[in-house]
Amino acid sequence: MELQHINQIERATDRGRSELFKLGAGLLFLVGVMLYAMMRGDGQVSMVVVIAAMLGGYMAMNIGANDVANNVGPAVGSKALTLGGALAIAAIFEMAGALIAGGEVTGTIRSGIIDPAGIPDANTMVWLMLAALMAGALWLNIATAIGAPVSTTHSIVGAVLGAGVAASGFDVVNWPVMSSIVTSWLVSPLLGGIVAAAFLYLIKRNITYQADMVAAARRMVPLLVAMMVWAFGSYLLLKAFGRMWKVGFGAALLIGLALAVAAYFIVRPLVERRSRQLSNSKETVNQLLTAPLIFAAALLSFAHGSNDVSNAVGPLAAIVDIVSHGGVQSSSTAPVPFWVMMVGALGIALGLGLYGPKLIRTVGSEITELDQMRAYCIAMAASVTVIVASQFGLPVSSTHIAVGGVFGVGFLREYLKRNYDRMVAEIKAHHPEDNQEVLDAFLAQFAKASVERKGEMLRELKRRAKLHVVDPLHLSKTERKGLRKVYKRELVKRSQLLRIAAAWVVTVPVSALLAAMLFYMIRGMMI
Repeated sequence: MELQHINQIERATDRGRSELFKLGAGLLFLVGVMLYAMMRGDGQVSMVVVIAAMLGGYMAMNIGANDVANNVGPAVGSKALTLGGALAIAAIFEMAGALIAGGEVTGTIRSGIIDPAGIPDANTMVWLMLAALMAGALWLNIATAIGAPVSTTHSIVGAVLGAGVAASGFDVVNWPVMSSIVTSWLVSPLLGGIVAAAFLYLIKRNITYQADMVAAARRMVPLLVAMMVWAFGSYLLLKAFGRMWKVGFGAALLIGLALAVAAYFIVRPLVERRSRQLSNSKETVNQLLTAPLIFAAALLSFAHGSNDVSNAVGPLAAIVDIVSHGGVQSSSTAPVPFWVMMVGALGIALGLGLYGPKLIRTVGSEITELDQMRAYCIAMAASVTVIVASQFGLPVSSTHIAVGGVFGVGFLREYLKRNYDRMVAEIKAHHPEDNQEVLDAFLAQFAKASVERKGEMLRELKRRAKLHVVDPLHLSKTERKGLRKVYKRELVKRSQLLRIAAAWVVTVPVSALLAAMLFYMIRGMMI
């Protein structure tokens, strides 16, 4: 009996040991960052820079824990990748993106949100950036704890805004930039959801709604892969490699198109050979899209690392620049030292490994059920929406786009399921009630028919019902409303929708409030 009690205690403490290990690993990383910042080799050690480096590492860990889930979550939820495989791929490509194509400027963080000329002195700017780093990281930590994927860009932008207002008042804020960020709250998830839903409908109409799905997949999957190569090739040229190799929008699209044509002719024979061994089912299409999804997760992680690492190291780089030059520089740009980029890259990878699985599960399986086709559509939404929005000057958030894409495919599935249930109800209403075998055969044939054929069958059935005077179940308005509730299938968890939307709305205000309070605290200690 006593041994049983001991086993129960050990099981109860398993989670505690796991959390203690994560905490210890995070603290060791921050201690390492502290030592790394102190031994940079320039002979001078600034405690402000050391503290800023530790806060930058903490911010990077929280970015890895929260934001990277959007890149690999759909692939994990669709079973294209295991959780361990996703963590490994994301960590490698996030670090590669940060170090190879990471931010070389800190213009947006440093002078895009606030006007440096409005900051009274260099010390105030340093305190401002320290408060912003700490506030952005704290809010991301809270959001990760409650399982809400939020925009890391919005977190640091709100933090810089709040600290800037606390330092010099509202006049220091660049309000046009802030208004564009508020606009992105609505634009990003809506565009992501619409684009993802459009791709899913394209796949369903041209593959899964066809009688011979294998033949349809043989034609369409090479085109889908080519579209993915086109989108991701253009996306990487514009967003990830844009700092190393300047290329225009048209040139990026042409290069991406050339890569897509090459991919089509490479993939088509592979798909034809593979499809001969597969059955006529949805699983066939899902299996054919598994490999492209793995590449998509890797490329999204690379692009994310190249862009969002600046959210962690931007304020840190600004502090290093101020300390190095002894004051606030008039230029809005500043090169980021390699050691600063290394702190950001390692922090993102470590945060992903320690705390990323929670948000990966949220995005991949706790909003709506995903398979490879739906995950493909979300990946396409993440790349296509950023390309289109950037060309039209629309401010978007990659986090909001990806999560909006998850909701988009979920709500489309709800609509299609509900619409199909209505059609089945109409068939039962217009079919002779005393001939169940004919009804069952008709329903089986209807389920396998294409979209066009389904419409023809339903119209023909209604026409015959009128000739045979079959009662089509004339229902009152109240009865029809009740019937719609019966047909309504909830394939998207509304609780997740409300929680994530609430977190998005409060991200900028909460991070701004935290930063303002921390700025006053830091200034009080320094004066």
